[in-house]
Amino acid sequence: MKAKDIMTKNVACVQPNESVLRAAQMMKQYKCGSIPVCSGGKVEGIVTDRDIALRCIAEGKDAKQAKVSEIMTANPATGSPEMDVNDAAKIMSEKQIRRLPIVENNNIVGMLSLGDISTEPAEKDTAGNALNCISKPSSAQM
Repeated sequence: MKAKDIMTKNVACVQPNESVLRAAQMMKQYKCGSIPVCSGGKVEGIVTDRDIALRCIAEGKDAKQAKVSEIMTANPATGSPEMDVNDAAKIMSEKQIRRLPIVENNNIVGMLSLGDISTEPAEKDTAGNALNCISKPSSAQM
């Protein structure tokens, strides 16, 4: 199965110069935990609800004033629409991420989440294995 078969299409993006508050409002609107940060369709980063909590609020920054570019993860891992779901899950496992922006011709075309993978009956083991790796404590510090 390919990423394009199960990815979410029509992905909402936030621009790097937009406020952290705007990113949080978009997460609420779209009922998601992360938003790709894009300029002209090109993925520059990704911002998660965890980034907002730890890199903005916990640091005492004003979400109305802080820019997404200040708290995002720059140059995130990405996948392609034609990649096999198992390969995407491997990237997610290695990077300990739950969502993978899908890019074609340098433009975002979708988002593949661990949830997307887990709802496919043929991919339940793939999702379980990925979640096991993603959930392991990381030695990386924020």
